[in-house]
Amino acid sequence: MSLVKSISGFRGTIGGKPGDNLTPVDLVGFVAAFVQVIKQKTGKDKITVLVGRDARVSGDMVNRIVTGTLMSMGVDVLDTGLSTTPTTELAVTDHNADAGIIITASHNPIQWNALKFLASDGEFISKQDGEKVLELAAGNDFDFTQATKLGSYTVIDDAVDRHIEKVLALDLVDVDAIRQADFRIAFDAVNSTGGFVLKKLLKALGVKEVFALNDEPTGVFAHNPEPLPENIKDICELVEKEHCNAGFIVDPDVDRLAIVTDTGRPFVEEYTLVAVADYVLEHTPGNTVSNLSSSRALKDITEKKYGMSYSAAAVGEVNVVEKMKQTNAVIGGEGNGGVIYPQCHYGRDALVGIALFLTMLAKRKITCHDLRDELPDYVIAKKKMELTPEIDVDLILKNIAEKYKNYEVITVDGVKINFENEWVHLRKSNTEPIIRIYAESDSMTTAEHLANVIIEDITSIIRENL
Repeated sequence: MSLVKSISGFRGTIGGKPGDNLTPVDLVGFVAAFVQVIKQKTGKDKITVLVGRDARVSGDMVNRIVTGTLMSMGVDVLDTGLSTTPTTELAVTDHNADAGIIITASHNPIQWNALKFLASDGEFISKQDGEKVLELAAGNDFDFTQATKLGSYTVIDDAVDRHIEKVLALDLVDVDAIRQADFRIAFDAVNSTGGFVLKKLLKALGVKEVFALNDEPTGVFAHNPEPLPENIKDICELVEKEHCNAGFIVDPDVDRLAIVTDTGRPFVEEYTLVAVADYVLEHTPGNTVSNLSSSRALKDITEKKYGMSYSAAAVGEVNVVEKMKQTNAVIGGEGNGGVIYPQCHYGRDALVGIALFLTMLAKRKITCHDLRDELPDYVIAKKKMELTPEIDVDLILKNIAEKYKNYEVITVDGVKINFENEWVHLRKSNTEPIIRIYAESDSMTTAEHLANVIIEDITSIIRENL
């Protein structure tokens, strides 16, 4: 089965049988359920929904089904076409839409696609609304409109330009400084919408020379689209060959940002948020937030360098945003390269990350690799244990928390144990019997050792409870 249902949306592999994969039948049901929830929430019989998509090969097909279903429910559709997730989020509020749908499977491989649902504020729908969508979709009881009351369809062709205008208007983005720096920048857009979007952005920022890699939005990904070090070797070589000041890598929907230093080495995705936060805190002191599986480097920068407060949220963008609002954070995000800057909007945005990062390099007159060397240096070991279905994962987590109760233990999302100089985070998968184990230290040897110790603990707990 390759269909995953969650409170924020639905993702799956294209093709196959309804209920097992993301098929046209499933798409119609999910969209119709979402429309019913929005109508109930707004109290309006006539609503407007804005739609955007990345460039993956199934995107056009899915878009036609989604927009057609919306119209068949009497919904007026605003279609941004090829776009990005943050662009779509901003366009929802720009056009006063009642909701939004992003058609993207983010970093998943080519065979995947997904629907992500947005509320009228351009943010992911609430947990409660997501649960209602799941309930209605399961019931498959929908009332489609008659021919004379079909919704309208309008193409929106300036969403990306308006997004870039908002980024350039941010107080901490200095176009003049970037232009005067005469930057040479490379980027890898993995053959999705980042190709034309980043070209527009970098030109608007005044970058002197741009070297594009995989910039045609064909949807045929040139490599695994998740921007991890093992997937970005080509741009590392390009940065070094062309003597670039930095390289940027985005995922297919352009909400995650990875960076390559001027020496052709990965900046490491975990440090995108840390670096940008360092710049933001320098000029606007305030609180920060990341999720429990993100590097403690952000906590170090926030508390030790700037004397402000750091908070950790459960994994997931919606949880990070909620915690940011609670703590009035000036910057936040996730260790997967997701920068959330409220001065623009509450959503992960690679365009915002690029603009702030380049401004920082220009104004500090520092090289990318020197900047990386100035930041706290940690590494994370990432492991997982596949368990048989009959094993009680919750019991394992409870036992781990009890065993390490003399340390700081956080249980809002699995179990996180904070040691003096390291941490380990255990989370169960929502879709399969797997425990993910992340451990961070200042050396990979120590991080690997810590993760393996926890794996041994889990093995012992399983053995004792068989």
